[in-house]
Amino acid sequence: MSLVKTGVLCGLLIILSGCVTTMEKDVAKVNPEKALATHVQLGLGYIRENNLDSARFHLTKAADIAPNDPGMLNGRGLLYQLEGEPKLAEESFKKALREDSNFTSARLNYATFLFGKERFKEAYEQYEKASDDLGYDRRAVALYGVGIAAMKLGKQDRALAAFKQSVMLDKGLAPAHLELAGYYFDVEDYAECKKSLDKFEKLSRPTARSLWLSIRIEQIFGNKDKEASQVMSLKNMFPYSPEYLDYKKSQGRQ
Repeated sequence: MSLVKTGVLCGLLIILSGCVTTMEKDVAKVNPEKALATHVQLGLGYIRENNLDSARFHLTKAADIAPNDPGMLNGRGLLYQLEGEPKLAEESFKKALREDSNFTSARLNYATFLFGKERFKEAYEQYEKASDDLGYDRRAVALYGVGIAAMKLGKQDRALAAFKQSVMLDKGLAPAHLELAGYYFDVEDYAECKKSLDKFEKLSRPTARSLWLSIRIEQIFGNKDKEASQVMSLKNMFPYSPEYLDYKKSQGRQ
């Protein structure tokens, strides 16, 4: 799995919220509607913590109350995905969207599932639908998804527009800045590449991809000190990465 895909999968799978520890004591004291919401929120919270047994327990409790609840089905989709059950995961996401076609979080999670299965055209379509929800609080993430799926489909112009809009909505979305840097490098707009890369570096820990990109940019601008520093970071942090291998090949070493 590529770094980009891994990055987007990890990033999107944790856009969940919910306090795990403070609600369990009160579940039995509330009415069924509130109990359902609490079990779903607890299930999502435990998924975020990678506590799959507890997540399964609460999502099962939610299913006992309302077997067709979209929130529960979305949670089950995420759970099945983490458990390596892709058919069940897809069934759950699709059923959640049949129950509520405006459930943008479920659509975003489904799009990410499709991207992870390299079903890029389907993922692109779902990301686009998610990004159409102007009131969605994670719309910037949906647009980032549009961009990475568009890149896989060779839709360079759409990808650029999506990444730009993504960082307009959320200037702190580091992966989108890195994608912009990569795009600008490929089209030889090195000044814009440097700007986007600098923004990424202020927001995120370095990745093998960002370091290799930085090395090449600093070579172009003749900043030998920064280049040497980034080479050392790449070697120390990611010695077995494809990017470090590419660097060594560029220096005539295998």
